[in-house]
Order: sequence, then C-alpha cells, then structure tokens
Amino acid sequence: MAHRLLPIAVLAAVAAASACGGSGGTGAGQVRGTARAAPAGTGYTSDQLGQALLQQVTGYRRGEPDSGEYGSLKALRNAAQVRQEATLDKPACADAQSGGGKVAADVPTALVTFAKSDGQTATETLMGVADADAGKQVEARVPTGCLTFRTRLSGQWAEHEVSEARRGDVGDGSRTVGVVTTSGDQRTNTWYVVFQGRHYLGTVTVFGPNATRAEAEGLARASVAQARKILS
Repeated sequence: MAHRLLPIAVLAAVAAASACGGSGGTGAGQVRGTARAAPAGTGYTSDQLGQALLQQVTGYRRGEPDSGEYGSLKALRNAAQVRQEATLDKPACADAQSGGGKVAADVPTALVTFAKSDGQTATETLMGVADADAGKQVEARVPTGCLTFRTRLSGQWAEHEVSEARRGDVGDGSRTVGVVTTSGDQRTNTWYVVFQGRHYLGTVTVFGPNATRAEAEGLARASVAQARKILS
C-alpha cells in the first residue's frame, strides 16, 4: 500500500488543529516502528537513517526519534488520520502532493521532532528510497488551482494560502513549499522543504506563527550535512 508524502491538505489541516505541520504533534516518535531492511537500490535501513538524524537544533528541545516502515510511524499515521477527518472545499486538491507521487508503506524511514517553549516545532524525516524516486518528489509541483483552499476540522473553518519556490540547491536538489493558515484570529506558517540525498529523500517542516522559509531551508542544509557524515 502506498502513502502520500505529506500532502498539502495534511499540512494545512494539522496546522489548523495546532499540531506539528505535516508530522503530528510534539509527542511524535514515542512509539517505535518496526525496523526495516533497505530495499534493493536504496542502501539504508531505518536504523541507519535514525542515526543520521539531527541531534540538536538551537533553541529547540529534541523529542524521541522514531524509525521503522513509513506506514508504521505514529506521527505519520496521526497526520493521515487528521487528513481523513478534515473537509476540503476543493476535493480535487486532497490528492495534490506537496512532495509529489506516493511513498510505499514499507519504505525505511526515520523521524524526529524538535519543539520550542512557545509551541513552534521543527520535524525532520529521512526515507530510504531509490534516487529516481527521490528525484520525482523534488520535481513535483503544486497544481495552480490548489494554491488557495479552505479546510474544516472539528467544525472550524481555516483558510490556506500556498507558495512554492523554484527548484533549490539543498542536497542534490530541493523544493520548498509554504502554507499560511488563518483560523479565526490565529495565523500560522508552515514551511516544508523536500530534498534529495544519495539513496534517500529528506523533508524538514517548520510550523508556528513565526516559522520562516529561511529557517526551514537552513535546517534542511544542516540535515544534509549531518546525513553526509553518517551515511556513506
């Protein structure tokens, strides 16, 4: 079974629910997934990817990391559940990919969430995939008609505005997506960076009222540097 790679609807719906944008709440990773051997052509196990995660981020407290099969990780399952519970005013955008394509449920994956005292979070995910599959995620784009939309969750509507940068140079290629969510008098930013490394795909998501593209891309570069030290 394939899973969508953190669709825009997940980012926005989770943001509206005041959880970590695209990757569940700050308690993510407290239930460890099943260790997964590397499929042919990827080269990394979920345990190896877990060792390559960032160890610290200035100003944030590191949560307990999680690793295993993509479809088994608690944070990703929580995000999928939120997506199912949300109502979208543009149903066709429910399948619009912020990463492009789908990720197989058994892909080796590692994830960790960092949290600030003010509730802002940063989440890093590393997935062991073939280079061609990682490239497809980086090259995908958000459909023009899905750059603005509304979601309803727990009876409350939220408005979302998406921005997408041109191809970036984080790792072996990257893309950056931003979502500004307005719900009542609250305004929240989600910045999401997808980047390609050697035999893996990485994502960094920063969520909070003061989240910025610069911080998300800076953390993505730090993720690449850390992964290069461990994954060889």
